[in-house]
Amino acid sequence: MQKVGTYRLSFGLMALALVLSCLLNISSGSVNIPFADMWSILFGGTSEMDSWQYIIWEYRIPKALTAILVGGGLSLSGLLMQTLFRNPLAGPFVLGISSGASLGAALLLMGASLLTGMGTFSVLGNISMALAASIGSFLVLSVVMLVAQRVKDTMALLIIGLMFGSITSAIVSVLAYFSNAEQLQRFIFWSFGSVGNLHPNQIWLLGLIVLVGVVLSMISLKPLNAYLLGEHYAQSLGVSLKKSRLIIIVATGLLAGGITAFAGPIAFVGLAVPHLTRQIFDTMEHKILIPAVFLYGAILMLLCDMIAQLPNSANILPINAITALVGAPVVIWLLVRKRKMIF
Repeated sequence: MQKVGTYRLSFGLMALALVLSCLLNISSGSVNIPFADMWSILFGGTSEMDSWQYIIWEYRIPKALTAILVGGGLSLSGLLMQTLFRNPLAGPFVLGISSGASLGAALLLMGASLLTGMGTFSVLGNISMALAASIGSFLVLSVVMLVAQRVKDTMALLIIGLMFGSITSAIVSVLAYFSNAEQLQRFIFWSFGSVGNLHPNQIWLLGLIVLVGVVLSMISLKPLNAYLLGEHYAQSLGVSLKKSRLIIIVATGLLAGGITAFAGPIAFVGLAVPHLTRQIFDTMEHKILIPAVFLYGAILMLLCDMIAQLPNSANILPINAITALVGAPVVIWLLVRKRKMIF
């Protein structure tokens, strides 16, 4: 009973931290908007500058919502992979799904001369980018699902996923070698990751993808808890290894692939946040971990995006660099202080 009260308090504090992080994220940017004016605009009031209202509603709020979806979704996909493979170094990219999204984007941007797709990119912009990355991640996910039906050993599936990632990375390297400077620059900018380039319709679609991933994760609560003690133990509890593994892979594929398609390959969050959350909640129960990891990831991504936006400057640092620079020292400190690994 005492633990339940502690969990409720922790969730309450995390919800408050999420709201505060969201407000801080909306208040930061190249244009300095006083907090009082921002507050008035958010609640239907007016401000001295009409442009401030446009900036907040058309850019900053969609960017904050995207950061919540990206941070929460990647963190949850990392939790699923770490539990499935019982490996603390597993993340949302281990199955090669995000590498498939990168391959799709690379084929569009750097293989344009071979595929005659440059005109399509110039017309459709971010829509074609998200579509190409989604197709790439879906194709890799389909292959991984076919392999998962034939491979019984989960660790073998992990190795196969890493090999798929290596193959797609090799193809991207070949495309980069034959690309011109402009094509290569576009791909590099996409690989930096961004949460501020999505149209509202794309945010709705991303939200739907993340919602389906969360629902599939909640359906897999029993298998996830059982996997912590090994596949044989899970099977003894009546868990269908093949079915549960496919559901977890599909959930991870939707989360990691969909987010990579819309926001680019954002690293570190999916690997680190599950560890940080376990340190705070001190539990392995996924009924607690799934919502906690999602909230923690959303908070971290909001703060990292706020740091990436240099004050009073139009320049924005790569979100990939910020997530690693901010989060990695925290993970190192926590693991050294605890003096134990998670698994």
